Amino acid sequence: MAVAFNNVNSDSGLKKLDEYLLTRSYITGYQASKDDITVYSSLAKPPSAAYVNASRWYKHIDALLRISGVSGEGAGVTVEGSAPISEAVATPPAAESKAPAVEDDDDDDVDLFGEETEEEKKAAEERAAALKASGKKKESGKSSVLMDVKPWDDETDMKKLEEAVRGVQMEGLTWGAAKLVPVGYGIKKLQIMLTIVDDLVSVDDLIENYLTVEPINEYVQSCDIVAFNKICGH
Repeated sequence: MAVAFNNVNSDSGLKKLDEYLLTRSYITGYQASKDDITVYSSLAKPPSAAYVNASRWYKHIDALLRISGVSGEGAGVTVEGSAPISEAVATPPAAESKAPAVEDDDDDDVDLFGEETEEEKKAAEERAAALKASGKKKESGKSSVLMDVKPWDDETDMKKLEEAVRGVQMEGLTWGAAKLVPVGYGIKKLQIMLTIVDDLVSVDDLIENYLTVEPINEYVQSCDIVAFNKICGH
């Protein structure tokens, strides 16, 4: 479903963006996409700290752009009252599209998008990583996720399936309560809660690279996200 914002550089527009991001890590979906770049590029400057959620999101997207870029297609987003975004939305926006740096900010003025030396590129990556790390400590954004884990058939040992799922351990991941829910033909699915630290755990990565690969895929046929809610850090 397409998402629309109006004049994100005004106080009212920033407030709506901040409220929208209260329960979301990204503009659409569960990973950074072109939709995030569209909104990011429409902002004349980073949101102030008063807009906690928008500021957290902006820093995260900024760090991703500096380190690896964003390739997700997104679901479609429009920003009224802003300049149209070019098709090259998967690459970092041109440096001149941002507000010019103030004179006393020279130590932070690194050209990330023009011709740059290997030293400049390395320095930019190190600064971006430091920014992400400091944001992680200060923001500590968390999300609560409800997930359906489906077995192959009615002969799957659901106790072993749950043990296998809970056996996946990583920093920033906490498993919660679970229950078995009938889905028909004698088959039950495992519905389980989990809490994640947004900067440390990607739910998509958790499903694709941990829960549906060997040896867990002996029990798990697929996983679906039922609900994804941002937990306020205060």
